[in-house]
Amino acid sequence: MDDPATAAKDASSTRPTDAPPSTTPTLRAVDIRHGYGSETVLESVSLSIDAGEVVAIIGPSGVGKTTLLRLLALFEQPRDGALEYDGTDVWEITTQQRLAFRRRIGMVFQDASLFDASVRRNAEYGLHVRQSWIDRLRREVADLVGLRDGTSEAIEALDVVGLADELDRHASSLSGGEAQRVAFARALAFDPDVLLLDEPTSDLDPRNTSVIEDAVREASERGIGVAIATHDMNQARRVADRVAVLLGDGIIEVGETKTMFEDPEDPRTRKFIDGELIY
Repeated sequence: MDDPATAAKDASSTRPTDAPPSTTPTLRAVDIRHGYGSETVLESVSLSIDAGEVVAIIGPSGVGKTTLLRLLALFEQPRDGALEYDGTDVWEITTQQRLAFRRRIGMVFQDASLFDASVRRNAEYGLHVRQSWIDRLRREVADLVGLRDGTSEAIEALDVVGLADELDRHASSLSGGEAQRVAFARALAFDPDVLLLDEPTSDLDPRNTSVIEDAVREASERGIGVAIATHDMNQARRVADRVAVLLGDGIIEVGETKTMFEDPEDPRTRKFIDGELIY
């Protein structure tokens, strides 16, 4: 892992330009409209997440960043618009078909919400719920005879976040930063196509923030499309290939990270980044 000081990189630094090139969008929202009751939260929102890229979603609190991530994760159905996964509108297919798509998406919330179990059991959870019964039986037998082969994916994911040596620690003994790292490993272990992160480092110290950001880069290098909602402008600079600015009830601008921070087209983007726009 990088030295903790990497979390405090110069604000002018951006993600390296040799990041994996974008391909056909893995997940795409098209003119999404959504709200609760009489309130409209999102209006005509369009956004794509390509395989192997990191998209940062920035904007003030309360503008709908979490709602957008929940829609992308298929937790909620939008009132209008389309959500396409590999070109398929996921709300125009059967529930079973949609579940298959949903199981290819990982999400990490601001609150780690770990189970009352060991680090290893928590990291394995996503694998268990996505397995066939024969795969689950194979893992249970491996556990009974003391083998760890059945948990190799979970251990590998824990290694990415620096916790592979803490397999048997109980979740209750973890610090907040360690718990969030386990939550990230849980989402990474089943090798999702898309990883959605909702303010994953908002309450973390620089060391744990650095570890999570390194893990985001690792996921991208594996070809996973990542969307991260963040209030940290420097974090967006460090990890994102593209930045989407959510203001009002819609995305006002999307572009490459360097361009968005240095020469955005919309003056509201400039004002928000400079801290001049209070919403």
